[in-house]
Amino acid sequence: MWIRGHAPRRLSRRASVFAVLAVAVLLGACSSKRVLVAPRLDLAEQGRVGLVMFTIENAKGDLDRFATERFMAEVFAGQQGVEVLELGPADAVLDEVGEAELNARAAQRIGDAWDVPAVFIGHLTVSDVKPRGVLAGLSIPRMEASVTVDLSVKLLSTGSGATIWSSRATASETVGELGLIGGDVYFSAENPSEAYGRLVDHLVFETTRDLRPSWVKQ
Repeated sequence: MWIRGHAPRRLSRRASVFAVLAVAVLLGACSSKRVLVAPRLDLAEQGRVGLVMFTIENAKGDLDRFATERFMAEVFAGQQGVEVLELGPADAVLDEVGEAELNARAAQRIGDAWDVPAVFIGHLTVSDVKPRGVLAGLSIPRMEASVTVDLSVKLLSTGSGATIWSSRATASETVGELGLIGGDVYFSAENPSEAYGRLVDHLVFETTRDLRPSWVKQ
């Protein structure tokens, strides 16, 4: 003899279990929250830092200046209460302090000369240049090419000369409005943002992660 109503009751119990689980998941999701965490590198402790224009290897042009400017913009975007003193090209800075390279001793002399507790230095290395095309009839051959660029950045203490922080990133990108001078790649464009802005933006974004606040789920 079949007793009516048992199957619906079993289904009802199962539905109740699913409802309880759904509520538990929902409550767990609601209980988690995102917290803004301060940058790993807090430049406010320094107050003011120096910035030497990045140096460049295997290329010429304005890529070094463009990358330095973008880097400084990211510093200001991620930090508050910090001043950045632009010191100019590395060669001029080294001549000013009487040193041959940007090392610990040069950092100490930079501190004496410009009264900054720390100084940013950076180096760009260009490699794997693969031309895509050349426009003839110009005094400087223009081309589009895929290039690989490595950016390394350090923050040096001008008191001890020691490295306080360092970061590095590598990116490959197709860029335009390049030139060739004596076999060297020449970065020069009327609008660098369009020609190689995406490449530089990626490098700077990756190397400045520690300088930006971040959201962490708790």
